[in-house]
Amino acid sequence: MLLSTSNRRIALSLWRLVALLLGLWVVSLGASEQAAKSSPVSARAASTYQRGMKALQKGDLATAQAEFEKVIGLTPRSAEGHNSLGWVLLSQRQFESAISQFRTAVQLKPDFPQAHINLANALSQTGDLEGAILQGREALRLAPNDAEAHRTLGRVLSFRHDMDGATRELRRAIDLEPRRPDLHDELGSVLAQQSHSEEALAEFSEALRLQPDFASAHLHLGVLRLEQKSLDGAVSELRTAIRLAPDNSQAHFYLGRALDERGEKDEAIREVQASVKLQPNFADAQNRLGLLLQHSGDAEGAVTAFHKLVELQPDNSDAHNNLGLALLQRGDANAAAQEFKAVLKLRPDDTGYRSNLGVAYLQQANFDAAIAEFQSGLKTAPQDATLHYNLGLALKLKDRLAEAVAELQKAAQLNPAQADIHYTLGVTLWQEGDFPKASDELRAAIRAKPDYAEAYYTLGTVLKQQGSLQDAATALRQAIRLQPDFMGAHTTLASVLRQQGDTAGAAAESRAGEQIAKQKTSLQTATFATNSGRRLLDVGDVEGAVAQFRSAITLVPTYAPAHLHLAEALQRKGEKAEAQREFQRAAELDPRLKPDSP
Repeated sequence: MLLSTSNRRIALSLWRLVALLLGLWVVSLGASEQAAKSSPVSARAASTYQRGMKALQKGDLATAQAEFEKVIGLTPRSAEGHNSLGWVLLSQRQFESAISQFRTAVQLKPDFPQAHINLANALSQTGDLEGAILQGREALRLAPNDAEAHRTLGRVLSFRHDMDGATRELRRAIDLEPRRPDLHDELGSVLAQQSHSEEALAEFSEALRLQPDFASAHLHLGVLRLEQKSLDGAVSELRTAIRLAPDNSQAHFYLGRALDERGEKDEAIREVQASVKLQPNFADAQNRLGLLLQHSGDAEGAVTAFHKLVELQPDNSDAHNNLGLALLQRGDANAAAQEFKAVLKLRPDDTGYRSNLGVAYLQQANFDAAIAEFQSGLKTAPQDATLHYNLGLALKLKDRLAEAVAELQKAAQLNPAQADIHYTLGVTLWQEGDFPKASDELRAAIRAKPDYAEAYYTLGTVLKQQGSLQDAATALRQAIRLQPDFMGAHTTLASVLRQQGDTAGAAAESRAGEQIAKQKTSLQTATFATNSGRRLLDVGDVEGAVAQFRSAITLVPTYAPAHLHLAEALQRKGEKAEAQREFQRAAELDPRLKPDSP
């Protein structure tokens, strides 16, 4: 259950802390009023403390820290001063310094429950859960009816996975202060982690009844809805959480997950990108972003995300593997191989990772190394269809066709529903000159994947060579129906029709093939012109860049990158109206495109 309270966040909300600390100082001064009146140092310390509290109320932690340090300088035995300074340090994640201040506070005043509470929180941040539990229990011994003490102990117990204990403490905190929405929210989170969904829902709902604009409760309710696969409800709650707390990286992350599961891939990418921008060290978000970008075809973006994930988690084998796959997608087989080798150092017996290393070698055209990896993997997993398939492909590329056929047939036996296995086996049998068996395998590929245009095209080509012209024409027309811009299918169909005496049909297919070839050439030229324009724009030649982008659009009016970069160039020229039109056109053609960062 992916539900948490902001990863061991500091226990007290700022307004509760300020009220508590002010109360403590007033009590302290009230107990020694005459001393304060007669001592200029005490009076000055009290005034300084008040300035620190006012800074804290404003969220000015730097000023608050400076004032509390002055308090300690004036009254070094003030437990309240050390406690307040410790809390400011804790809120700035200076854990060891905060712990030192809290320890001093409890040494000076052992019966100071708030200092024990804060020390428990600080110790939990450093992973000293046993020490935190001891401090939490001591706070409860001193103040058994203090809701914050029960809450703190409950949180620490949840970190130690004692969910029953955590639930018990949080329920007691709510009994003491039933109108605190934050307590209901935390109890809901602990219940959700135990899969007590309905009870968790009731607690989140109560938190929102008490405080409708409570962003944390909206976030947690949204995550619960996501886990329940109530995607519309999840999206609604998470959007509300972001509206209330736009800098919450977890809210953006979970909204991205919900949108992804709802099929809104582009929007999901934007939300997860927002999450990692707010919190670059959020490992789960970097991983999710990498996968989303990889599936969308943005190999470069996926590589960037997975690089960051590997940096954050160098011992995460899946992170190295995903980076390797993204590098393969980008065409960088050398770097991919290094990642797969790193994975195998972590998990040397994983045949999937070994297979991926073999694929990287295949992309390098290092067929012998690839064959060695696949064969090594098969010693561990002899019934692995993917390894047999990859080995067969490597042997085929080495022109060891008989051995390749044997491996591919074994793969097909193990996984008869995999279309690519049948297709590659069919092509290999065709290379061997066994046309009937090749046709059988290509038909098996089509049965497994009815929209397999390449298989229809290859089947048509094999049937043409067999002299089965009518069947060949049927297969080739089906390839064209599935992929209208399939140039090879048009030209081969033209040849078949010519042999059948259909000169008009052959001419039409030839023209279609030529037109597609021309379009592909135009796209290549437009891409080159756009890239040239971007280089000119980078060196400040705006006019030259505009000319290149317009040339690209003339060649291919629907080429979105040319419209996008023309808009950027026009914007630099100050031609805002036309720039806006080009931005809009680019977005219509490809909503995923974003302007270059300045």
